[in-house]
Amino acid sequence: MATEPVPGVRRGRVLLAVAVLCAAGGLATPPPAAAAPVGAYVALGDSYASGLGAGAYDPRSRDCQRSTRAYPELWAAAHAPSSFDFTACAGASTSDVIDRQLAPLDRGTGLVSITVGANDAEMGEVVLTCILHTKEACQQRAGKARAYIAETLPGRLDEVYTAIRDKAPEARVAVVGYPRLYEPRRVCPEGGLSEESRTAVNDVVDDLNNVTDERASGHGFSFGDVRPAFTGHGVCSGDPWIHAPTVPVEESFHPTAQGHSDGYLPVLTDTA
Repeated sequence: MATEPVPGVRRGRVLLAVAVLCAAGGLATPPPAAAAPVGAYVALGDSYASGLGAGAYDPRSRDCQRSTRAYPELWAAAHAPSSFDFTACAGASTSDVIDRQLAPLDRGTGLVSITVGANDAEMGEVVLTCILHTKEACQQRAGKARAYIAETLPGRLDEVYTAIRDKAPEARVAVVGYPRLYEPRRVCPEGGLSEESRTAVNDVVDDLNNVTDERASGHGFSFGDVRPAFTGHGVCSGDPWIHAPTVPVEESFHPTAQGHSDGYLPVLTDTA
């Protein structure tokens, strides 16, 4: 009958076995997992995606006014995708995205980002009405936009999201929303609006985000809500990341370069 080794001998044999396994790699700490390759990245959308308001526009983009400081450019610089196509364009609607921006998408696309819907809802007309006319006219125009967002925009978003998925079936799709334009409950000479009118504008933005979130989720896409990031940084705040009425006028009510770097970029990074 074999005899049981004494405890000290047993401990020595265990330590020797551990040493042998470690030397052979059996118990070595595994190396950290390599980061998954980003793949091809395509950025779609309207002026909030193109970077209107951030300055430093690529002259080759012409009226699309794509900025090197826009959130898609910043994300691509930080993550080094295998390729980057930036087709977002100022003024784009959902139809424009379908007709003019989807060419780079294919089965090899790894990530798509998109911000779109505000032009379909004529958000610019809402703001202009609220600036130039009475608060009653503002609320009426905001109500018209909210009705469009509730009744018509969901179908328009479904069309563009379906088109994206058809062309890029393997891609992660990050749908990124819009910030509220105005900071509430503050004296606001730079915005030129009453608190009631500022609330009416923000309510339209909230509806736009809520419907976009719902339809994005319905297609299995991720939604990045930028409203929390921009809280305290709207027009009328002490530290605005959105332009008040300015020159050139088309930059009015669009995110600044800081709005893209400190507001949009972290949200896309978390969503993508």
